[in-house]
Amino acid sequence: MGGRRAGVLGSPVRHSLSPVLHNAAYAALGLDDWSYDTHEVDEESLPAFVQALGAEWVGLSVTMPGKRAALAVAESATPRAVAVGAANTLARLPSGGWKADCTDVDGVAGALRAAGGFRGGAGRPAAILGAGGTAAAAVAALESLGLTEVRLVVREPARAQATVEAARRVGIDVVVLRWADTDFAALAAEVEVLVNTVPPEAVAPHAATLAAVPSVLDVIYHPWPTPLAEAVAARGGRVATGLDMLLHQAFGQVEQFTGRPAPRTVMRDALRDATEHVLPLPLD
Repeated sequence: MGGRRAGVLGSPVRHSLSPVLHNAAYAALGLDDWSYDTHEVDEESLPAFVQALGAEWVGLSVTMPGKRAALAVAESATPRAVAVGAANTLARLPSGGWKADCTDVDGVAGALRAAGGFRGGAGRPAAILGAGGTAAAAVAALESLGLTEVRLVVREPARAQATVEAARRVGIDVVVLRWADTDFAALAAEVEVLVNTVPPEAVAPHAATLAAVPSVLDVIYHPWPTPLAEAVAARGGRVATGLDMLLHQAFGQVEQFTGRPAPRTVMRDALRDATEHVLPLPLD
């Protein structure tokens, strides 16, 4: 199979690190005539862009703001993409159409296991700060890790509906807490996993308290370290980041696009080199 193409769609997308991961993988797999690059595509233009692609295109990574549009344009979808309500992966079907998946679920779960030190549920809830698109994937990831309850902490509960619905679709019991009314010390004592999806400055006043949670994922990785990451380090803990998520979600994409096992160590090393070794990026 020669002359195949793949790429990442998003807006803005120019600084995406996905080409680093995919092109390193293709080279390691001996797919020298495969290419992967970036395409500035917003939500409105995504359907037409995808429909115009030729048969040489085997896969697409989709970042914000097009993940819901990617799910809608697909001919079929995995149960987890349907549950999350969004797709970050489109893989070519034999029919010529596209199959949607959400490997963001693998990104969150893999990051928590490999970098966040998660080693199995203790029967306690998880907490997610924020209710955007990453939060919806996070609830599916937490379910895959064996957790059954989530505390969702948000500025405005009325805006959390999409994440609440995603949680219910995967069988997670969710309690929505208003940020201004939350006792963060009590929350940290109650939960065993914390996923932060909100900006560093919002978490900074509570960082030292939240660092007591046994397993932490802070999706922010630039600038690094975040106040939450510094607080976790001060306690001698481990923190997973959005860069770990990016790495772990890419493994499944490479496998769906190529039909071969992802060369995980090669991909990890390429990402570490591209980010000046700012993070260790451990593997399972």
